[in-house]
Amino acid sequence: MILDLDQFIQRERPYWDELQALMGRHEAQPDREAPLPEVRRFLYLYQRASSDLVKLKTFAGDVEVRAWLENIVARAYSQLHERRAEGIRFRPWHWLSRTFPRTFRRHWRAFALSSGTFCLGGLLGALVMFWNPELKSELIPSQFSHVYESPSKRVEREEKQEFDAFQGRQTFSAFLMANNIKVTITAMVLGISYGVLTIVVLFSNGIILGIIGFDYIADGQGVFLTAWLMPHGSWELPAICIGGQAGLVIARAMFGWGTNLRLRQRMARIRDDLLTLVGGAALLLVGAGLVESFLSQYHGPKLYPWKIAFGSFQLVVLIAYLVFGGRGKEGRMTAERTLV
Repeated sequence: MILDLDQFIQRERPYWDELQALMGRHEAQPDREAPLPEVRRFLYLYQRASSDLVKLKTFAGDVEVRAWLENIVARAYSQLHERRAEGIRFRPWHWLSRTFPRTFRRHWRAFALSSGTFCLGGLLGALVMFWNPELKSELIPSQFSHVYESPSKRVEREEKQEFDAFQGRQTFSAFLMANNIKVTITAMVLGISYGVLTIVVLFSNGIILGIIGFDYIADGQGVFLTAWLMPHGSWELPAICIGGQAGLVIARAMFGWGTNLRLRQRMARIRDDLLTLVGGAALLLVGAGLVESFLSQYHGPKLYPWKIAFGSFQLVVLIAYLVFGGRGKEGRMTAERTLV
């Protein structure tokens, strides 16, 4: 029980004023990103003011002070728990430069499992070709019928062909984008099978790549293969694995490890991350589709080093972006989710 009300108000008033000042700063600059220490301080002051309000209600006097404090606590509660329309505006550059790479790193274990499954499928495909090359026609889907022929024959034909950079390229590019984005979204959605079908999709696509890769390398066409795949594959393959990463995030939510939340609540918690991952993968696939259509299809020994260098550069840029993008202010993520 508080015996001296005036002394209590005098002691606690600086904390109430500080809370009011923080709220005023946020209201004046709604797009400002508050640092994590400021968010923690805000939460502390809100909890302290709420406790003080309970104590004030035990007294019959000072109705004005109590009403003033009630208003402060109500405003603080609103800023902590409400997502106002002006605070949820989509900021493309912020999303691209910070949100996507941070989300990717937050689920890096899922990406490691996704890419590892894809690579394991590739290894199995190569072993199958080493053991029995005749199985190629049975394991490669019909839409990849161009790989049924001898790699040497295809290389000879492609290098002699005069390639028109614009004829039919737009249609082909759109087809590649739509097909690859479909595979990526499928890998994500199939996470509802507790990840089983996501693993199957990744593994089967890895097998196809492993078969094609071994076939070309065994026929002495490794340079052609690298120059063919590197320009677009440096973004396309990681994007597909990011789709698998999102599927495995769903799978973890389905299992509910480490939480007592219901499935609906668990899915709600990962919703934004899923949209971010699949959105980032889609952007990578759009870029890969353009490169595959307008660059990868140019074949010629003089171009191979340049194509390989271009693809290697893209891969290095992507790795640096995913590993280092948005670092330095990671703590502000909590602030964005709490105050915005």
